[in-house]
Amino acid sequence: MNKMPIAKIQQLLFSHEADDALIDSLEKDERAGVRRLLEKWKKQQQKEQELLKKFIEMTQFERKLRSQGYKSIAGIDEVGRGPLAGPVVAAAVILPEDFYLPGVDDSKKLNEQKREELFERIQQEAKAIGIGVIEAAEIDEINILEASKKAMLQAIVEIQSDPDYLLVDAVRLETPYPSESLIKGDARSISIAAASIVAKVTRDRMMKKLDGVYPQYGFASNMGYGTAAHLDALKKYGATPIHRMSFAPVKLAGK
Repeated sequence: MNKMPIAKIQQLLFSHEADDALIDSLEKDERAGVRRLLEKWKKQQQKEQELLKKFIEMTQFERKLRSQGYKSIAGIDEVGRGPLAGPVVAAAVILPEDFYLPGVDDSKKLNEQKREELFERIQQEAKAIGIGVIEAAEIDEINILEASKKAMLQAIVEIQSDPDYLLVDAVRLETPYPSESLIKGDARSISIAAASIVAKVTRDRMMKKLDGVYPQYGFASNMGYGTAAHLDALKKYGATPIHRMSFAPVKLAGK
């Protein structure tokens, strides 16, 4: 086994074809390249185990509710409370009982590439998804908290299947469904985490399109948040129809 080409060893290790006999043999292989590959493989195995443990922890609420007879559990979350421009977007997601996708987490903890990958898988495997969007003008009318709640309620209405229980991130909603509000739910419930990813990717794509309409503000990179470049653009060009006029930095820029 010591003479097995390193390229072949790499193929076996990282195509999930490694068995105990192979690992035992590689442990005895003194080639530096083999030792590096084995160390890399061990780190990957550890990461996969950590993701699996996290995934199991994040299904605790769903498993408990299913043991009580609930079948269609919707996770609800929103994104976009903090930006100076653009809408607040909410998502409602019902996952199947056998959903398995380690790595799903609070969207804020994931990079863009990972969010996009998980978004596509969630879109393919979810039983139902609903989206709610509240634009800047209405945010100014009713305030950002009420707009966030309204977006969540809209997402529930838009979902393609009636849920029988709601798991909601942080806020309490008045709905005809039994529900539970979970503080930091997007890091504790797999359904809420999936909703946070769907809402984040949906909103980011909207902001990238708006960047083409208002290119001076850098919406494709800042997503409407108050970066230094965004604030400079506000001072130079003023506010657009998608800016939240009730937010202090936008108010000040107009003076």
